[in-house]
Amino acid sequence: MGRPDARVRGFAARAGGWSARHRWAAVGIWVLFVVLALGLGSAAGRLDVKDSDQLKGETHTAAKIIEDAGIKEPAGESVLVQARDGSVRATDAAFRAAVADVVKAVGATGEVTGVKSPYTTGTVSEDGRSALVQFDMRGDAESAGERVGTVLDAVGKVQRAHSSLRVEEIGAASMNKQYSDAFGNDFKQAEYSAVPVALGILLIAFGALVAALLPVALAVTAIMATMGLMGLVSHLQPMSDTANSVMLLVGMAVGVDYCLFYLRREREERAAGRDAGTALRIAAATSGRAIVVSGVTVCVAMAGMLFTGLAEFEAMGLASLIVVAVAMVGSVTVLPALLSLLGERVEKGRLPFLRRRGNGPRESRFWAAVVRRVLARPVVSVAVALGALLALAAPALGMKTSQLTLDQEFGDSLPIVQTYQRVNEAFPGGSQPAQVVVSARDIQAPEVRSALAEFKERAIGSGASRGPVDVKVYAERNVALVSVPLVGGSDYDRAGASLEKLREEVRPATLGAVAGVRAPVTGQVAGSHDFNDQLVGSVVPVFVFVVVFAFLLMLLSFRSLTVAVTSIVLNLLSVGAAYGILVAVFQHGWGASLVGAHGVGAIVTWLPLFLFVILFGLSMDYHVFVVSRIREARARGRGTRDAIQHGVVTTAGVVTSAAVIMVAVFAIFGTLSMQSMKQMGVGLAAAVLIDATVIRGVLLPAVMSLLGERNWYLPRWLRRMPDLTHDEAPEPVVRPVPEDRGEPVGV
Repeated sequence: MGRPDARVRGFAARAGGWSARHRWAAVGIWVLFVVLALGLGSAAGRLDVKDSDQLKGETHTAAKIIEDAGIKEPAGESVLVQARDGSVRATDAAFRAAVADVVKAVGATGEVTGVKSPYTTGTVSEDGRSALVQFDMRGDAESAGERVGTVLDAVGKVQRAHSSLRVEEIGAASMNKQYSDAFGNDFKQAEYSAVPVALGILLIAFGALVAALLPVALAVTAIMATMGLMGLVSHLQPMSDTANSVMLLVGMAVGVDYCLFYLRREREERAAGRDAGTALRIAAATSGRAIVVSGVTVCVAMAGMLFTGLAEFEAMGLASLIVVAVAMVGSVTVLPALLSLLGERVEKGRLPFLRRRGNGPRESRFWAAVVRRVLARPVVSVAVALGALLALAAPALGMKTSQLTLDQEFGDSLPIVQTYQRVNEAFPGGSQPAQVVVSARDIQAPEVRSALAEFKERAIGSGASRGPVDVKVYAERNVALVSVPLVGGSDYDRAGASLEKLREEVRPATLGAVAGVRAPVTGQVAGSHDFNDQLVGSVVPVFVFVVVFAFLLMLLSFRSLTVAVTSIVLNLLSVGAAYGILVAVFQHGWGASLVGAHGVGAIVTWLPLFLFVILFGLSMDYHVFVVSRIREARARGRGTRDAIQHGVVTTAGVVTSAAVIMVAVFAIFGTLSMQSMKQMGVGLAAAVLIDATVIRGVLLPAVMSLLGERNWYLPRWLRRMPDLTHDEAPEPVVRPVPEDRGEPVGV
């Protein structure tokens, strides 16, 4: 490869040099790593997060008692029999006949057990127009959705025989089946479509098939390796399907981005007239280093999720951290080897209609014009950009978070949603009752049985429930499960108040007065309440961890206090703007129809913290890449103003291409039917778009222009800290390249 142009230091430069000299070894090691990770992960199997580990507090205690007792709760189902008008009552012969037919039909399927008539359980509504036939699905609750079809068919036949009444089934199994039938392929289609979408954008960006395939190949192999590693890691930190989906999302985004940064710089140096070896070394020392700094920063941000104490968040954070680390290492190790092996063949499969002539570093004419105007009037540019961002972020001040109910999540797209609403209206809280898990040394002891009876009475007498309160005793395990429909039903605020009465008033006066009895209250409303409490409690430590460590990494990597501070402030602005857009669209409903959504009056509880961590990490990609180029230009003798213009304009093409890919991948998730997934997709896509345009193209150069030489300020007392920068190579003499290099038009 010849003699280096200058001294280079750092992991990226050394890794790139070794990889280019040992091309086949580097490729072989990467392939072996991916195969071994997949094989070992498959052999070890993936352990998923258990119910007892999902949350801390009472929900965790209740799940642990049930798990330790070995109780396998069946999937409960109900059939709503309801008069369509006020002329029919549950006491009428026609109504009774329909109920009897339901009991007979579901029992005849052989798939159910414990069929209960509403006339024996008292599950008849106060207005006498509705009744619930209740039963349990046989077998494992998790697979009940696969077997409930026979029961649904039987209920459908009864409905056709009694058209004057509503006969509709609802429960865990039937809801899972309808959800799976309607949206089961949504995630798979979104995940599968991410690859062709990214490839299509890269084809436009590079104009050559081989060059476009490289980033996709790196991202896919990094994801494959991570899937295997997740299987191994799950034995220490259980994983989940949600963590897998987030890993795919983040892995595709950063894997393509990192490779894009590296490959574009190598091609740019070759287009400027440098030989292949020199171009590769410069790419390793510059873009390679930016990838390492960015990757480590993103990993730190993802690690912030580990401070939530929520098993689902911990799984997502660890899975995302792993895929970013794998993609980062792959970008600075195997990619130089592939580029060295391919040589000019990286241009194979050109798209002629995208070619243009040019033999120097590519600059975006659009962004060149924008940056010239920004640098000419930096004060006005800061005022306009900052004003726009603050205006976008303003709605976030009124953000309301909530666990989305079934009708909020899916709207009217599922028939079962209407059944859910009817059940809640007729039997408030009946579709999602609280469950009190009572554990005692002797569950049959007189004082325990008396306390259970008193609990039932007080639960209704206190106004927390209208009943019926059902008690199921597992005598051999000394456990009882008490089901309490909460007043408020699907209204989480009212249901939360009912839950508080149970926990703070009814339980202490009854079950809490018996020695040796534990009675944690769980259920959907309780789980949401406990989740919110734990999430709110983790916001400050997560925020502090992510911001402080990102600040320190930027400080060490650029040896500038100013760069470290401005990077944090700009990232927070992009996150704030994303929050504001989410609130405007999904909480207030402004323009919701444009993204196929509807205003649900709230942002799903887990999203703000999730978005903060993901966006804070990903937005560092662009910041590190652009500022690294500015710093490099300044180190080569350019003035600060000239270096800012050079850095922003020469990186505009790759940042735009990377942003378009991220926005496209995230927007795919915004097309899913679930409102929570729409919120996530729209929030991520909007934030990345804002970050790559307003933040990096306008606000960053304007702020740096105003700061001037103060951009590189480092107090004396900080100059003894470790130096993680590297010596930039001076630009070699550029040889003229008369022939058409076939460069495509930049994005």
